[in-house]
This record gives sequence, C-alpha cells and structure tokens, in this order.
Amino acid sequence: MSEQDHESSDTGGAPQGPAAHEQPQPQHGAQVSTGTGSGTGPGTEPDTGPGTEPDTGADADTGAGAGKSGDAPGVPDAAIPELVIISGMSGAGRSTAAKCLEDLGWFVVDNLPPALIPTMVELGARSQGNVARIAVVVDVRGRRFFDNLRQSLADLEAKNVTRRIVFLESSDEALVRRFESVRRPHPLQGDGRIVDGIDAERELLRELRGDADLVIDTSSLNVHELRAKMDAQFAGEEEPELRATVMSFGFKYGLPVDADLVVDMRFLPNPHWVPELRPFTGLNEEVSNYVFSQPSAKEFLDRYTELLQLIAAGYRREGKRYVTIAVGCTGGKHRSVATSEKLAARLAAQGVETVVVHRDMGRE
Repeated sequence: MSEQDHESSDTGGAPQGPAAHEQPQPQHGAQVSTGTGSGTGPGTEPDTGPGTEPDTGADADTGAGAGKSGDAPGVPDAAIPELVIISGMSGAGRSTAAKCLEDLGWFVVDNLPPALIPTMVELGARSQGNVARIAVVVDVRGRRFFDNLRQSLADLEAKNVTRRIVFLESSDEALVRRFESVRRPHPLQGDGRIVDGIDAERELLRELRGDADLVIDTSSLNVHELRAKMDAQFAGEEEPELRATVMSFGFKYGLPVDADLVVDMRFLPNPHWVPELRPFTGLNEEVSNYVFSQPSAKEFLDRYTELLQLIAAGYRREGKRYVTIAVGCTGGKHRSVATSEKLAARLAAQGVETVVVHRDMGRE
C-alpha cells in the first residue's frame, strides 16, 4: 500500500501527516479544477517550497456563517452556486483546504483575481446546475487585485449570493519554521526577513480576517485534522466518499505502478490449462464459474471484502478518497479478471464508487 503524500514539518509537536504536492504559480494566472480529486494542479499556492506546501491541520476558532441566498438577476434561485472564498496566511494550508473542497465535489479556482469572482458566480449560475458549488482561493499573489475584493463581496451581497469566507491562520513561529524548512522566501518579505513578510501579510489581511465566517488555526495540527475540519463544515451529514479502481493485471507484465493494494490470485487453479476455457477470459461466465467453483475462491472473496471494509473506513478517516486495488494472476486474462469483476460488484454494493480496469486482458 502506498500513499503519495509528504509530511508537514511544522506541527509544533503534534503527529505529522502527509501534505499535498503543489507547484509554483504565475502571479496573475488562475487555475481551475473541477472536483476530480486530483488537487488544484499548477494553480496551487507556492507557500513554502518548490512544489510543496507544508499544510497542516486546524483548530476552528469560529463557526461558518450562514451567508445569504436569493435570486441573481435573470437566473432562477435554485441555480445560484454556493460560494466559498479561501484565504489566509501563506503557509497556513490554503491549498490543502482547497483540495479538500475539490474532493467533496466543489469547482475550485486558485488565485482568481477578486474582481472576477462575481463573473465566476454568474457563469456558474448559467451552467444549468452543473456548477452548484464554487470555491475561490484568494491570496497575496493577487495583491494587485486585492483592493477589489471588498467591492466584489458587496456585489455578491447585493445579488443575495450565498458566500462564506474561510481564513487559514497560523502563528508566526509555525510559519517561520515552515518557510525555513523548505528554504523558501515569504512572498512579501522582499529584501527583509521572513518575519517581515509575515507581518506585512497579516496587516494586509487583517480586515478580511475580521470578516471571515470560519477561522482555522493550523499552528500545531496536521493535514488530516485540517481535512477533518473542512469535512465537518462542508461535507454535510454524509461520510466522505471513497472511490476505488479495481485493476486486473498479469504478473508476467509487471506490477501496476499506481497500485495501493495488490492481490495475488495465483493460488487458484489456472483456467489456461483447461483446453475448453483457454480461449475465453474472466468476463465469460464459463471461466468465472470455474474460478469460483474452487472451494477457497469464494472464501477468499468474502474475507477480503471484509478486510476492505476496515481499510476503507481508515482511508475515509485519514482523508484518502482514492484507492487502486490491483488483482493479479499469471497473464491477467482469467483468474484476475473474474475476481476483479466480483470484487468490484461487492464494493459497489457497499456504496463505494468503483471502476474496473483490465490492464492486460487481450495482450496474449
């Protein structure tokens, strides 16, 4: 099992958790993500390092406000998207918060100039319900546009758009440690020290922090706790969704490089040595019946499904929402294919969104 995350180095003695990968940004570009769970791509904030922000978890200082709702001009009330504005101190975890909302199905825009927020909301309202929830990351990289934020908020209020402001906060000591650990300057420090940049940013964001509906302090907690706070605020009563890819493969072609879990079905008799079954695949009923007529096959499937229930609960708790289960046999044609189909059906019946991929079927 593998999880492609890195640990934050700034949790002030709290347990460390993996932080998400991030790439540096052009200062005025806006990157868009659509809730696929792949992160915010090249638009993530370059808070504390080349490609890595040491995101940490959070303590909530205040609850999220209710915001406003109503009609936008010429748009039905039901079509107006819900809006969340994510801001806060560089290095405090803005990108992790944005990725969390993206995983929950929000349409995420990173580093959007504040003046364009009302336009984004209007476009979402005209998407015929395809964009129901929008999250916008606003930070000091867009400081040339920051004065426009208050006007944009006033425009949204005039149109009765539901909006909430999430502000990510952290102590000076924690922020200094994060920047020093990855040897990156603060975006506002110029020729001064890191603390000078932090002070300048606090002053710039002071008014916005006062207007925030939810302030999250990330000084000492890890990335999983930040995700838990965001889930609690925005996931509703439903448990965060887990998506699984079940992939059959042949060991003779190599292990899948993206596998989180690997299952070896070579302990079962190989249909390849049954002449009447050799031309078929595990998708054929004759092969599937042969595989699961073996006494140990159904027992294995039952026990492994139970094990996956335990693993899935832990993945959800730790904020991992995607898992790839690789099911292998010798050639990836018979046993692995039949088992993958059965396993995927079991997972789907348990409410796990599941995709089946047969990597090596047809290669022989």
